[in-house]
Amino acid sequence: MITLSDVEAARERIRGGIYESPCVESIPLSQLTGAHVYCKLDYLQRTGSFKERGARNALLQLSPEARRRGVIAASAGNHAQGVAYHGALLGIPVTVVMPRFAALVKVTNCRQLGANVILHGADLAEARSEAEVIAARDGLVFIHPFDNEQVIAGQGTVALEVLEQTPDLQAIVVPVGGGGLLAGIGTVIKARRPDVKVIGVEPARAACLSAGLAAGHPVPITLGPTLADGLAVTQVGAHPLEILRHVADRVVTVDEAAIALAVLRLIELEKSVVEGAGAAPLAAFLAGRLDDLRGMRVVLVLCGGNIDLTMLDRVIEVGLVADGRLARFTVSISDRPGGLARLAEVIASTGASIKEIVHDRAFAGPDLSEVRVVCVVETTGGEHIEALHRALAQAQVTVVP
Repeated sequence: MITLSDVEAARERIRGGIYESPCVESIPLSQLTGAHVYCKLDYLQRTGSFKERGARNALLQLSPEARRRGVIAASAGNHAQGVAYHGALLGIPVTVVMPRFAALVKVTNCRQLGANVILHGADLAEARSEAEVIAARDGLVFIHPFDNEQVIAGQGTVALEVLEQTPDLQAIVVPVGGGGLLAGIGTVIKARRPDVKVIGVEPARAACLSAGLAAGHPVPITLGPTLADGLAVTQVGAHPLEILRHVADRVVTVDEAAIALAVLRLIELEKSVVEGAGAAPLAAFLAGRLDDLRGMRVVLVLCGGNIDLTMLDRVIEVGLVADGRLARFTVSISDRPGGLARLAEVIASTGASIKEIVHDRAFAGPDLSEVRVVCVVETTGGEHIEALHRALAQAQVTVVP
């Protein structure tokens, strides 16, 4: 297992090549969560992710011959970009294997950073298997995204900075994919400040660390689609799991609605565009999984900002629905002139704004004098939706289940 001295050595090794991101107090998130929240803004790294830390630490420890031959990595995006960027800075040829579902922005960025990009496999496990085959065939060094002690030590430098920037913290909340970031951070925190709570957050649809801790060893899981694509790992790393058995206080899971709402809250309150994986720590608060941290000084590690812009509007809409600010309902109204106008008046009387309205005559039932109308409205929240439904009932507008 890595030690505090390994992480300290990694920090000196990568110093000057990695941005020491700020850890700033957030008044709006503190008000929202009830904790005294600080945000470690590691999505401000050049490639938008903490992954640069581990990538650079591993690359700097290659032999001259290995540097000449080059390296290969497998990643859904952030690790690939980190290896590609620092490989280019250090003059090391880089090949990355990415699953076919990888976000287009991450694929494009890797190519622009000079990496040879290979798209292979339906998931990260298949991409990694292909990378290992290519590494053996071409004599390349395979840099694992999380099950690699040099990478873990590099990721742990986040905690060294946090302890200097927020010395009075009482808990740190970290996203979990394969476990490398949490393992590195936990190693530092428990060596220097064992009183500080170390908490991991993973998507319920990709809870590989929870499965590994329950089994006592890494076990494969079946992934579900998740907004936190950077955390979609089928099996926790062996090295991280061994470390986390000793340094993680607990691991919680969050659902997709909480992740989407966290992305939305960060945009609105912090003016920060953070990908689903990076927003997971805040999602845990919003899902009520960290209520015991209320009143405590808590650092949220916001570690990735590479959200696919083609998905951002969909994520925002899911977040608005979860927040009760976007609602859909179906009503049955008279198909005679003025029926739709009266419906619009009822909606307007509550202050709701009609975003979309669709007539459905074909499936309205046998009464040809009636038509069903599907309405999508913008509201201020759950209480506003309840007021809207009361107004519809008072106006004798039938809401169809």
